[in-house]
Amino acid sequence: MEPVRKLEPLTAVSEESEEKKSFIAKFGSVKIGVVPLPLYIIIAVVVYAAAVYKQLPADMLGGFAVIMVMGIFLGDIGMKIPILKDIGGPAILSLLVPSILVFFNVINTTGMNAVTQLMKTSNFLYLYISILVVGSILGMNRRVLIQGFTRMFVPLIVGTISAVVVGALVGLLFGYSIKHTIFYIVVPIIGGGIGEGILPLSIGYGQVLGKASETFVGQLIPAAVIGNTVAIICAGILSRLGEKKPELTGNGVLVKTKGGDGITRATSIDKPIDFPLMGAGLLIACSFFILGGLGNKFLGIPGPVLMIIAAAVVKSMKVMPVKMEQGAFHLYKFVSGSLTWPLMVGLGMLYIPLKDVVKIVTPAYVIICVAVVLAMISSGYFVGKLMKMYPVDSAIVTGCHSGLGGTGDVAILSASGRMSLMPFAQVSTRIGGASTVILAIILLKLLS
Repeated sequence: MEPVRKLEPLTAVSEESEEKKSFIAKFGSVKIGVVPLPLYIIIAVVVYAAAVYKQLPADMLGGFAVIMVMGIFLGDIGMKIPILKDIGGPAILSLLVPSILVFFNVINTTGMNAVTQLMKTSNFLYLYISILVVGSILGMNRRVLIQGFTRMFVPLIVGTISAVVVGALVGLLFGYSIKHTIFYIVVPIIGGGIGEGILPLSIGYGQVLGKASETFVGQLIPAAVIGNTVAIICAGILSRLGEKKPELTGNGVLVKTKGGDGITRATSIDKPIDFPLMGAGLLIACSFFILGGLGNKFLGIPGPVLMIIAAAVVKSMKVMPVKMEQGAFHLYKFVSGSLTWPLMVGLGMLYIPLKDVVKIVTPAYVIICVAVVLAMISSGYFVGKLMKMYPVDSAIVTGCHSGLGGTGDVAILSASGRMSLMPFAQVSTRIGGASTVILAIILLKLLS
């Protein structure tokens, strides 16, 4: 019996060793996004230590490190939390968590400087948008492109009118004057974002009312932030509706066509990836953005709008070589699939100022903001349905008019999984926002 007794502890040790190996294997198989958990932890610790000891580069390298570490984690968590994942969880977490961390001064100056250099000095947001707009336009079906741009203005106009009317009526119910509701709640929501909407509005309001423009910024920003958040949640709910009722959505295609063809079955989508062509696609995207800025100098039309028009004209006239379209399209797929959540982390850190929101928000204020966005999106849904557009996709595009400019477009479309609608979203935001700002300032002047 002695030999048997000697074997028992060996068996126990063997089982314990197997359990340890099994635990290590399971731990190594866990992923944050696409990165194995052990590797992710090492990278996160390195970036955090560099920020703490002020060794994080205040440039694109440091900025990308910060937003990638946070974006991969928050996007992954947002896709796993029940309920939240169905209403745009990754977008909501990627925007709001960094904003909350900044509000409570959790992120130190070194980290903030690195992200600021990337997002503002290097203008990463506009690079991202130009790649998405140009790539998606050049990669989409030509007929759908033309039909989409011509039809989308109807739900956009109806949605804007509905938002103003519903917002004013709900404001009256809570004791707000029609004038205050329209100019300080509704218009900021549909004005096209902070840079393109709030800032020009504050300058215009200041000139009309004879006050410093800075005094209006804090009053206008909260409505825009709340409206954008509501639009993100609605986009996630609409996406869920499309999953349950596939006949209501084109899954990124705006207009119904007889053959069913659209953006998702574009001419370039099934071609093998060619990395040098993707480099050419980057050059093409940058060139269209620069062309828009150049045109702005002579025509006075916002550069991003001219960029969209130029890309649409080039696609419609079949001027661009097919190989170049392929490169721009595949670059768009790479960027939208890899950098969306990190980008929103940067936007949350720098463009979602919770301190301004906290000062002015009341339950009644929030309800008015929600009513404005719901009116906008509902109009897009029903008008789109009447115009033989996919109602879910039409509602999402119309809802982008109540987002924070390019920032809001990215968040809303990513929450719904429809980044291919970016060209239409940009038209909704840019043209709709610019028109709103101009009309609001003129109307305020007439009423003052």
